[in-house]
Amino acid sequence: MKGAVLLGRFGAAHGVRGEIRLQSFTADPAAIASYGPLFDESGARRFVISSLRSLGKDIFVARLEGVADRTGAEALTGLELYVPREALPAPDEDEFYLADLEGLRAETSSGEMLGHVIGVRNFGAGDILEIQPPEGETILLPFTKAVVPIVDIAGGRAVIVPPMESEVE
Repeated sequence: MKGAVLLGRFGAAHGVRGEIRLQSFTADPAAIASYGPLFDESGARRFVISSLRSLGKDIFVARLEGVADRTGAEALTGLELYVPREALPAPDEDEFYLADLEGLRAETSSGEMLGHVIGVRNFGAGDILEIQPPEGETILLPFTKAVVPIVDIAGGRAVIVPPMESEVE
């Protein structure tokens, strides 16, 4: 689904009545149920949360419309949940959604083109920008204020100050 924003991920089935664990990536984790229907990455499958109870900071047990048994819940394990970007509230001034970074020009402070942001990854140690240069392999850089001091969504660019140990020329 083009322009979709990742909001959460289903975990393991919980019990025998179709409940499933749900990890929320939203700023207010419980708000994941308020965004309306959630979709798989392709946009083909639609999920409506009918109830949600907390197991911890960002982990919940969810009941979904149309999922009535453990087998149905088990089939969803690991599935990521998205909403269309336009379903989200507008960010405050000087704020943005990580999904808004995709497609931005990545350039140095002097305006030299490094490539385009093709994704934001997080492997557990913080957000990482994935940049596709005009030629060669992608570049992975930490998404920190020191490395990315300027994010200009309206201007379509992100200013990059590569760390010293980076191989970006």
